[in-house]
Amino acid sequence: MTRAGSEPRGGAARALALPVAAWAATRAVLLLCVFKVLVLPGPDVTSDVSGIYQGWSEILKAGTFPVGDVTWQYPPAAALAVLSPALLPFLDYAAAFFLLACAADAAAFALFLYAGRRPGKRPAGAWVWIAGVALLGPTAYARYDLMVTAVAVAALFAAARRPRVSGVLIAFGALLKVWPVLLLSGAPLRGRRARELWGAAAVGALASTLVLTAWAPGGLAFLTFQRDRGTEVESLGALVFHVARQFGWDGEVLLNYGSVEFVGPYVPLVSSLSLVLTVAAFGWLLLWRLRARRCTSATLADAAFTAVLLFVTTSRVISPQYMIWLVGMAAVCMTVRSSRMGLPAVLIVLASGATLLEFPVWFAEVVASEGRGVVLLAVRNGLLVVASLTACRRLWRSTAGPSGRSPAARPGVARQPSCPDTYDRHRRVNSVGPTPNWSFIARPALSSPPRPAAR
Repeated sequence: MTRAGSEPRGGAARALALPVAAWAATRAVLLLCVFKVLVLPGPDVTSDVSGIYQGWSEILKAGTFPVGDVTWQYPPAAALAVLSPALLPFLDYAAAFFLLACAADAAAFALFLYAGRRPGKRPAGAWVWIAGVALLGPTAYARYDLMVTAVAVAALFAAARRPRVSGVLIAFGALLKVWPVLLLSGAPLRGRRARELWGAAAVGALASTLVLTAWAPGGLAFLTFQRDRGTEVESLGALVFHVARQFGWDGEVLLNYGSVEFVGPYVPLVSSLSLVLTVAAFGWLLLWRLRARRCTSATLADAAFTAVLLFVTTSRVISPQYMIWLVGMAAVCMTVRSSRMGLPAVLIVLASGATLLEFPVWFAEVVASEGRGVVLLAVRNGLLVVASLTACRRLWRSTAGPSGRSPAARPGVARQPSCPDTYDRHRRVNSVGPTPNWSFIARPALSSPPRPAAR
């Protein structure tokens, strides 16, 4: 009995050994890069930490947000990430930040390992996280986006059993960097658990905003700075100007509002068209919510991934660190066995590798609109476009399409008549929870009860 009982534990240890070893090896390389033991070609990606972040931290310590700096384009809770290196006072600012980013990475990885062993889950998400973050290179540890993504991952995993915790985490993530509010795209709208999730998110956001803005003035100045941004050289719309420069377009590239942007004729028009695309994308999400008739155990994660993907792809700015958001959401989807986001997740991992080559390795060629840089940027953005369209199509077919072609009709995948009602009737049904067991539901008898035997 002892031997039989020990075998599963030994098998579990062996199953964990390979992903843990892969994570440790790849993260050791990332740490060597940010500590400049290994140096990649191109600009120094760590300069934002040692220069911009550290400067902000000094201003924040004085009791105010850096409202005079247009590069401060973050919600008020971002101050906590910027000030976090103070938790390691025995290290200089940059070193402490890199180690804390690694700690957030490790926390997210542990969540993927834990969730991957639960019913209805699989370990594929941990591998997407390992590969996706590693392929982004040192940029992953030189921005605070990894910390935000770890919070978003925790929020999605908590939604199954602890909607209040999930709501609070979503609110906190949105106050760190806005985009986690998109995790609510597939959240239920009716029922007790829906009220718990939405209520906790609303109360958490309001309370945190009041506390942070009362602590220091200028906490909402980021809204104005975001409004004035233009077309960044790595965005989808920027491809227009990269090509136009080959034919004599007389615009230029400048450091503007904290990013490298195009400035010149027709740039405001392309920026406006990007905003129109973003509005259209969210219009599609609204239409999907109105038309969705079914929920699977992956709906919340799939919808969150699709929403973030649409937001990033249509944005006027696609900074390299935005890929961390997509890797995290793709990894959550790949952890849920019933998710149909396999192909989009693979495309995101490939786009992460292309992003490393685009920034920092060949960033100078991207800025100069040279052939290799433009081709590489077109490949990366093309992967994002294909991933977005594929994710939209699969989300629609799995929840709003014909039932005969939906994954909900396959054996082993939860199928419900209505997404919101799912949360109303059954506590264990959630978009990232285990596949529900419907056997406890009383069903009408298919035939009349047997008559008593004749005496």
